[in-house]
Amino acid sequence: MNFQVTTKESGLLKDMKTQEELCIKKYENYAKEAHCAELKALFESMANTEREHLKTVCEMMNGTVNPIGNTISNSDNCHCGCAGYSNEEDRRADAFLCQDMLATEKHASSLYDVSVFEFGEPMARKALNHIQAEEQQHGEKLYAFMKANNMY
Repeated sequence: MNFQVTTKESGLLKDMKTQEELCIKKYENYAKEAHCAELKALFESMANTEREHLKTVCEMMNGTVNPIGNTISNSDNCHCGCAGYSNEEDRRADAFLCQDMLATEKHASSLYDVSVFEFGEPMARKALNHIQAEEQQHGEKLYAFMKANNMY
């Protein structure tokens, strides 16, 4: 569906695009740096979701919004514990990566929260609300990993 993007919406979309690009870059880099295989996989999975968010935002920048399906998964099935860190230094390094990404996800979620209220097109609001829910889910998974590994 096509819609007319207002000046204010365009500015918000640019901010969201920048935020999504940052999330992707951080998750890709942190997946390479993580010491725990499960954390690497978690970061890679989240990078893939952020790529979908970026695609949606770019489409919206061009005045297109597509219907959003229900792709929010249940976080309860998260196997969030690491088999064990070989040393405290590795655990602390992974804790830093998780803390940074949790702060990044909090910012992203806030940006989408504001945007949901600022967009006039109902389908656009629904798409942004869906992305925000996925950002919150990322935060939930990061928290669960951190809690399981005594990082929080």
